Amino acid sequence: MPRIHIPDQLRRLVIERALGCCEFCLIHQDHTPEPHHIDHLLAIKHSGKTEAPNLALACARCNRFKGSDFAAIDPADGNPAILFNPRSQVWQEHFALDDALIVGLTPNGRATVALLRMNDQSVLAHRRQLILKKRYPPSHVQ
Repeated sequence: MPRIHIPDQLRRLVIERALGCCEFCLIHQDHTPEPHHIDHLLAIKHSGKTEAPNLALACARCNRFKGSDFAAIDPADGNPAILFNPRSQVWQEHFALDDALIVGLTPNGRATVALLRMNDQSVLAHRRQLILKKRYPPSHVQ
């Protein structure tokens, strides 16, 4: 699938609005090997638009696992749940941090944690290193 062109001004707005952090796992773009991506919350193939209200900053890992999905299964009850949407929802209402572990508090949060594999061992190890260096979580979420 061809890459969608995102104008520089819109790209800057998305990055600045997110304070340089993945809007799903909260990792800052300075702490990842790849640059963060501009994610379409509702994919273009599902009629999503390349407009600020439909865009989020996502680390490459979260973006790869999310793909074009906008829903997943809540592992707590097996029911479908819409994924967390940083444009209409507040991170702290759907997730909590327990050391390096991201805990889903709602069906949206749990489904997002599961689909994006936010607590895989390699990710937890990386977040623990950042916690020790006082670089995670970002100050706007603490």
